[in-house]
Amino acid sequence: YSRQGRYFEAEPLCKEALQLNIKVVGKNDPSTIACLNNLADLYSRQGRYFEAEPLCKEALQLNIKVVGKNDPSTIACLHNLAVLYESQGRYSEAEPLFKEALQLSEIILGKDHPSTVTFLTNLAGFYTDQGRYSEAEPLLQHALKLNERVLGKDHPNTMSSLDSLAHLYESQGRYSEAEPLFKQALQLREKVLGKDNPQYISSLNNMALLYKSQGRYSEAGLLFKKALQLREKVLGKDNPDTITSMNNMANWYLTQGRYSEAESLLKQASQLREKVLGKDHPDTISTLNSMAVLYTKQGRYSEAEPLYKLALQLREKI
Repeated sequence: YSRQGRYFEAEPLCKEALQLNIKVVGKNDPSTIACLNNLADLYSRQGRYFEAEPLCKEALQLNIKVVGKNDPSTIACLHNLAVLYESQGRYSEAEPLFKEALQLSEIILGKDHPSTVTFLTNLAGFYTDQGRYSEAEPLLQHALKLNERVLGKDHPNTMSSLDSLAHLYESQGRYSEAEPLFKQALQLREKVLGKDNPQYISSLNNMALLYKSQGRYSEAGLLFKKALQLREKVLGKDNPDTITSMNNMANWYLTQGRYSEAESLLKQASQLREKVLGKDHPDTISTLNSMAVLYTKQGRYSEAEPLYKLALQLREKI
C-alpha cells in the first residue's frame, strides 16, 4: 500500500504489525525493528518528518545493537536517515550518512547489488540538488547501466535512474538530452505502475517542469494541472509532493500573468509547507520568495519587501 501511495490504508496495518511484534517477539527482534523502520518510512513519504525521525533513529540504534553495524538492515536504516535529513534540508547531516551507507553496502553486499545501486543513485541525486554536477554525472551514468543490466529496463529502480540522469541534464540546461529520458521514464511508469501511482505522477511533473524551462508553457500547464489533481486524489492535500504541485501550478500562473490564481495557490502552499516541513525548510523559503515575486510584479512593494527579507534571513540561517 505504501509503495502505491495508499498511505491511509497502509498506516493502521503498519501500526498493528509493530504492536503485534512488540507483544509476541519483543522490541529487539529484527522483525520488530523492520516494522519500526517501515512505519518511519511511511511517515517520511507523507512528509511527517517530525514523527518519522525518532522512529528512524530508534530503528538504527536497535539494529546496531541487535545485528551490528555491517548488517544490510542497519545499512538501510542509515540510508533512510540520510534521506530524511535531505528531505528536511539538513544537508550537512545527510551527506556523511549517504556516503557511509554506500561504502558499507559496497563492502557487504557488493557493487552490483540493487541496494548499493540505489544508494549510489541517491548520493548522486544529492550532489545534483547541490549543483555538484561533475561529481553527480559519472555516478548516475554508472547507476543506470548497472540497473539496466542487473534489474532490466522495466524495473522501477531503472526508471528512477533515468529520472535522476534527466534531472542532472535539465539542471545544466541540456534539455535535448533530458527530454527523451523523462519521456522514457513516464511511458514505462504508465505501463508498469499505472496512472495513480505516485512515481507516474512525479514523471508528469518532471515533464511539466522541463517544458516550462523551455518556454513550452501550454504543454507545461496541462501537465502541472494533471499532476496536481492526481496528487490531491492519491496523496492528499498535506503531502509534500501535493504541495510542490500547488507551488508549481502557482508559478505557472505567475508566468502567464494570472496573478489572482497564483496568489491563492501560493498562500495555500506557504501555509501547508510551514505546517508540514517547518519554517526553515528550503521549500518553505522558496514559496515565500515566490510570493514576494508575485507582489513585486503587481507593484505591491510594501508587501514584497518583508517577504524578500525574511526569505534571505532564513536562507542565511540554513
